[in-house]
Amino acid sequence: MKALIFAAGRGTRISRYLGGNPKCTVKIGNEKLIHYTVRLLKKHGISDIALVVGYKQQAVRDALSDMDVSFYYNPFFDVTNSIASAWFARGFLGEDDVLLMNGDVFMEERLLKEILYQQCDGPVLFSDETRKEEADYKFYYENGRLIKYGKELIGDDVTGEYIGVARMGKGFLPQFSDGLDQMIASQQHGVWWENVLYSLSDQRFIEIRDIGGRFWAEVDYIEDYERISEFVRTHPIG
Repeated sequence: MKALIFAAGRGTRISRYLGGNPKCTVKIGNEKLIHYTVRLLKKHGISDIALVVGYKQQAVRDALSDMDVSFYYNPFFDVTNSIASAWFARGFLGEDDVLLMNGDVFMEERLLKEILYQQCDGPVLFSDETRKEEADYKFYYENGRLIKYGKELIGDDVTGEYIGVARMGKGFLPQFSDGLDQMIASQQHGVWWENVLYSLSDQRFIEIRDIGGRFWAEVDYIEDYERISEFVRTHPIG
């Protein structure tokens, strides 16, 4: 399996707390978040890892100076969304299953292990069913099949919060790459890479799996970072 990590964004919602540094370079215990993530991936056998960088790319590169990883650059990070980052890294998608994740996501080691060792044929997005009212990007799904998605979902239309992590089986990658090309060709560069999957959800089974209460957080707001800091203070992080 490979891992593709998206770390090109500016992070405007929390940037004033981070001195303008990329979100993935915040300190988690005694190391930076992106270093922690890459270290754990390698610990669990993922040696082929690539990152898409953009905003203050050198800070991300410096944080991983002791790691063997590949980099792709999105020069339009300030006017595009993650679909453009995925398109610039499309050459990395080959003949192996791939884990895709946002660089500002913290996962406890147990959760990362469980995601890596699950069987996966098609696309799978991971959701936290314990977070509904406070969720940022929300999913509604039935029997594991994605039905609705978006920040605006409320009430009974929310099954769980998307955690910013997905897996794809190698057999699905050609269709995903074609979808990237089509959306970029039609100038849909302001959406997330997940929109390729959302556009297929009426035609095929886009699977959602619950993470079973394992700890995770995405560094979007200072409250998220505080949740991570408290978890790291009370739990060994490997």
